[in-house]
Amino acid sequence: MSASTPFSDEFLNPNIGREIHDFACQLWPINRSITGAGVRQTLEMIKAHVPTLVTRDIATGTQVFDWTVPQEWFVREAWIKTPDGRKICDFSKNNLHLVGYSVAVNKTISKEELETHLYSRPDLPDAIPYVTSYYKPRWGFCITDTERQQLPDGDYHVFVDADHFDGSLTYGEAFFEGETDDEILISTYVCHPSMANNEISGVAVSTFLARLVANMKSRRFGYRFVFVPETIGSIAFLSQNLNALKAKVKGGFNLTCIGDDRSYSFLPSRDGNTISDNTARHVLGHIDASTTYFEWLDRGSDERQYCAPGIDLPIASIMRTKYGTYPEYHTSLDDLKTVVTPAGLAGGFVAACRCVEALEHHCFPKVTVLGEPQMGRHGLYPTLSHGKASSDLRLMMNAISYADGQHSMLDIATRCKVSVWMLYEIFDRLEEKGLIVKNDTLKK
Repeated sequence: MSASTPFSDEFLNPNIGREIHDFACQLWPINRSITGAGVRQTLEMIKAHVPTLVTRDIATGTQVFDWTVPQEWFVREAWIKTPDGRKICDFSKNNLHLVGYSVAVNKTISKEELETHLYSRPDLPDAIPYVTSYYKPRWGFCITDTERQQLPDGDYHVFVDADHFDGSLTYGEAFFEGETDDEILISTYVCHPSMANNEISGVAVSTFLARLVANMKSRRFGYRFVFVPETIGSIAFLSQNLNALKAKVKGGFNLTCIGDDRSYSFLPSRDGNTISDNTARHVLGHIDASTTYFEWLDRGSDERQYCAPGIDLPIASIMRTKYGTYPEYHTSLDDLKTVVTPAGLAGGFVAACRCVEALEHHCFPKVTVLGEPQMGRHGLYPTLSHGKASSDLRLMMNAISYADGQHSMLDIATRCKVSVWMLYEIFDRLEEKGLIVKNDTLKK
């Protein structure tokens, strides 16, 4: 990587996908929800990689915009016993078996009554679905449809040992200062239990991205990483920090479903034309020409909160295969073997790095001479004519031709039909020779 890259060598680490995948495997068994011990355990594991991470607690009952922080939820044990004494839907074997936020229950019921508390996916008969009931008290179990169809008649013992109690909602935040007061916000969510792409991948990639940003040679901008429970967590975070965020955040990304190796996906901010949108579109398009570009109307993650009217932060979503568009989504089939892979995580990580890198280089180059510069006089004209030298010179001259102080480096790359990272070294050399100046205003 050229000297223009702000990152450490970790950006080029050929084993980075495996390292992120190993971390994802450590996160896998934890029973995460929108509150509770699973979230705090996950944040502690992140802190092992990002020591500056701090946890924030917002008490049960706190009003956060139009929402109220709910009680905490803690599960010790949950299962069903069949008429012949077999234990099924055992929470200790797969935490997806229990409907999220289920209330306690301990009773014997008929199969007919049990059916009203069971959830399965006939279209995916071997999958355990992911079902939650955060804001209405109920209990329930999730089961493969194959097993459900084989349940015998008779009485069933259902048991859920769970507590709901006043506590707090917890989220994690790490901030890395930059040379300016402007900030880039990176967000992902820590509320999903044992599912890989949605959302262990976002947590794992964001953790390694935060570690990389912490070790950057220099930072123009401050970087704020938040690990929040989806929806209620981002709302709580915003409610506590809105004025400061609106004043300082000039760009950022929601990282979600970023670990499979099937595709790349982009979902814009509500505005659709922020520096975050334009950066992510450009980067993903040059990484993979078959990237899928969604519209704001396709939203479904925390971009809904960050871009809501009155909040209006410039946050776009970077994904591999978008939530809700792959068959294993919100089921036990969303795993770390067939869905999320080291190669997929590495791809998501590099995409996020490239976006950060592009923001760090964002500027409006302006040529300092009238007419074309005499390249040979500045030591920029190749002394030996060959194909690559000619193409490199042509790209440099094309870049100069757009360097009017009105086009950003990203604009110039798009007009030159190259990736923006192909221009970093070119503009650095031109700046060293005094042929351009970089106006570095970063607008949302």
